[in-house]
Amino acid sequence: MTTEPVRRLSSPIDDGTTAEDLGRVLFMGVGGVGLSGVARLYATRGLPVSGSELHDWPSLPELRKLGVTVFRRHDESNLDGIDTVVRSTAHPDDHIELVEARRRGLRVLHRSEALAAAMTGRRSIVVAGTHGKTTTTAMLTEMLAACGLDPSFVNGGESAADGSSGAHGTGEYFVTEADESDRSFLRYRPDVAILTNIDVDHLNNYGTIEALTETFADFCRLTASDGTIIVCADDPRAASVAETLRGEGRTVVTYGTAADADLRVTELASDVSGVSYHAARRTADGEIDLGRFTVPVPGVHLGLNSASVVVTGLVVGLEPDAIRKGLAAFSGVRRRFELRGTERGVRVYDEYAYHPTAMTAAISTLKGLAGDGRLVVVFQPYRVYRTRDLRIEIAQALSIADRVVVMEVFGPGEELGAGDGGEALAAAVALPESDKVFVAEWGDVPAVVAGMVEDGDVVVTMGAPPISLMPTELLAALAP
Repeated sequence: MTTEPVRRLSSPIDDGTTAEDLGRVLFMGVGGVGLSGVARLYATRGLPVSGSELHDWPSLPELRKLGVTVFRRHDESNLDGIDTVVRSTAHPDDHIELVEARRRGLRVLHRSEALAAAMTGRRSIVVAGTHGKTTTTAMLTEMLAACGLDPSFVNGGESAADGSSGAHGTGEYFVTEADESDRSFLRYRPDVAILTNIDVDHLNNYGTIEALTETFADFCRLTASDGTIIVCADDPRAASVAETLRGEGRTVVTYGTAADADLRVTELASDVSGVSYHAARRTADGEIDLGRFTVPVPGVHLGLNSASVVVTGLVVGLEPDAIRKGLAAFSGVRRRFELRGTERGVRVYDEYAYHPTAMTAAISTLKGLAGDGRLVVVFQPYRVYRTRDLRIEIAQALSIADRVVVMEVFGPGEELGAGDGGEALAAAVALPESDKVFVAEWGDVPAVVAGMVEDGDVVVTMGAPPISLMPTELLAALAP
């Protein structure tokens, strides 16, 4: 495994466009998890930023403090004085602001293009994979910062420490997660690419798991010729991609519990205080013991993801002790095992997991945290196609809990067909009828949950982004 720092400077957009070249930028849906991080990055870079937003997301006050003008409506007038409009895949082409932008001849970019422009001239570290991208990106960013490298970053989740999901740094590195759902991760040109795993998802776009796997391989192939591709050896599909890429002569470093991993993880253990493991680096002369690493967030899967951070630190030239200290100081990510409060002896957590694999890992960990109490999962399914195609697997994950409340599917831009919604999902959960319920209306959920819990129980809101607003209402309903 090489420990030499990467040397190449990225230019993710082929013509070398930078964020400064975009002029005054309007971010559509600026408060959402996808756009807010990029908007925050631009604002902390000192660039003129505005945004339109209908929903009262928690990110809006901080964006305003950073000087972002936030319009609480979508309107043609929001484009006055604007040079570039940034959208996400969720915005339809006939959106009022997109129609007006085209009429005025303004530059219109996808979120990924605006992000790629900001990476120009930096050494980019891009995290991809079906699961673990956000937490891995956060761990990596905080580790580099703790080592004094002050990276720029954009993440799909907010830091538990300060709520930040993006910021401009003075250092040479730029860290971001890459979204495979719409193939937009193919716009990046990493110096270091991380592939955590490949699981069945987004088949509405890819058709087959084979096509998805090949596209992840194509993403890795975009890594600089003198760069490094870091892959989890424990995930069969990712490991297959690693083998293919090595056969093509690319520099690949693997990590995991697998015996042949370049960074081999042993003694991996998790409890309420966090996860820890021993790591050894494989060389031509044998293994080099790197000692024990600890991350103060529970979950065996999070420990495995943190091993990719160890590899990255070594690749960019950091000493193991510095990496160890950086990981030990990790503050966590909001909506990842995030304790939102306690009322009447009931702890309320929030968790982003919505894919059955991630749900299984999260619910299993939270079941352990509940101890002698019961675990109640309040789940808002995310996307109609996923809820329909993975209904059995999602129901199996939910069945690990003691009680389940299923809400209606959140699927912006999708049509909910007969039998595709939350009611059918709730029916598939293998729990007694008294321990599962479908609640169609948001406003009815707090009272339902308050009526099924008692002192010592753990409640977790889980799934689509809007449900992150639910814990506040649950805690209010539980209050004496």
